[in-house]
Amino acid sequence: MSETTIPPQVRIGHVHLKVSDLDRSMKFYRDVLGFEVQQYYGKGAAYLSAGGYHHHIGLNTWESRGGTPPPSRSTGLYHVGILYPSRKELARAVKRLIDHGIAIDSMSDQGVSESVYVRDPDFNSLELYCDRDPSQWPRSPDGELRMITDPLDLASLLSELESE
Repeated sequence: MSETTIPPQVRIGHVHLKVSDLDRSMKFYRDVLGFEVQQYYGKGAAYLSAGGYHHHIGLNTWESRGGTPPPSRSTGLYHVGILYPSRKELARAVKRLIDHGIAIDSMSDQGVSESVYVRDPDFNSLELYCDRDPSQWPRSPDGELRMITDPLDLASLLSELESE
């Protein structure tokens, strides 16, 4: 590893989003997606996580209370990726979205992963996804990664829950 290469153990630990209505966002991230509240920080912020980590998602209204989403064709966050540990857990998350009437923007099979895209109440784009084992990732004959964008079979994904 060179001095300019980031260590492979580095992970992106959390995302902190500006939201217009903390209660509305909490209902989405807590009640729909299932994140657990770790701490409220006054009346303007909350920290949520999966599994008791200090926070995977921070939400605040410090500069954005009552605000509007950024206009299209502007810079900013493209999406936040939420990685599920298995296809079955991704299916469970998608079922919760459907049960709560959350619109799905798009779905895709990217070869390396299966992804479902939704928007939170402030129109932040979220990618809910699960990775395939790296041995299954599409590669060229010389070993170069070749991600794809194919349709995701929603019925097949949800069939993961049939054994429950």
